[in-house]
Amino acid sequence: MMKKLTSLLLSAALMISLLACGASAAKTERGVRIAGLKGPTTMGLVNLLDMERSGKASQHYDLQLYGAADEIVPKLIKGERDMAAIPANLAATLYQKTNGGIQVMAVNTLGVLSLLGNGQEAASIADLAGKTIYAPGQGANPEYILRYVLTGNGLDPDKDVTIQFVGEGSELLTVWQSDPDALILAPQPVATSILMQNENAAKLFDMTEEWSKISGNQLMMGCVIVRNAFLQENPGAVELFLKEYAASIEKAQTDVEGTAALCEQYGLIPKAALAQKAIPSCGLTFVTGAEMKTDLSAYLQVMYDADPKSVGGALPGDDFYYYGA
Repeated sequence: MMKKLTSLLLSAALMISLLACGASAAKTERGVRIAGLKGPTTMGLVNLLDMERSGKASQHYDLQLYGAADEIVPKLIKGERDMAAIPANLAATLYQKTNGGIQVMAVNTLGVLSLLGNGQEAASIADLAGKTIYAPGQGANPEYILRYVLTGNGLDPDKDVTIQFVGEGSELLTVWQSDPDALILAPQPVATSILMQNENAAKLFDMTEEWSKISGNQLMMGCVIVRNAFLQENPGAVELFLKEYAASIEKAQTDVEGTAALCEQYGLIPKAALAQKAIPSCGLTFVTGAEMKTDLSAYLQVMYDADPKSVGGALPGDDFYYYGA
């Protein structure tokens, strides 16, 4: 009996030891280096960053924030960052630039664009005929999404409406000072800031909803990617990250006030009050696998049809999509 008990205790000790070694082996010694673009695509990471700094994360995460996407690209190409939270069409472009050297692991942001009016009313997109729309992103995804939605509602973007492009989203804040009858296509958190500053302003259309009505797919604008070299060397660390990232996004969806405070604390959004009002409209999500591929590939197809250069000149292959280690 004693021999059996001793044998069982030894087996249990060995199993615990193996599990501990497995968990340790899944981590990287230097941690995971992540690049984040300031704005909605990185909002879902702030709770993970807080977990890491409070010692509750399973591994070390080094998140660096950048103001422009073109600052992130060389960091990934040179291997100075392992992962990045970036716009989905930029991920496709990076796939081409690195000869298939990156994969998209999860979609983290749905659409973040809203069409705002200053006292105007419209029952449908078709009612916008004859209107002037101010928009950022000429030659980029905001323009292509707007054109897709207008066309899908029977409007010719070049004839039935007037599209006035601005250099950046912040310029939209002053549009109604010179043109009170204009409509504004605004990304988050700019859209929320405009609504907070103008008592007559209202959101006429959520472009994510309008996209879905036409395409039958979700509008997937932001994602998190990984360098294949890092993935091959650290598959366990990647899986740990995805598990904790999903929990971080879920907390952002359920604890908006706490997440907003972290957005200000970590320099993602200037003010927590703005972040708190914007987060519910930022389309934070966590979509992986087959569902991700179906909707994301549909989005990239629309971008490619508008301008092949918007996705790097060609659509990514099946190896662009990560299905798990």
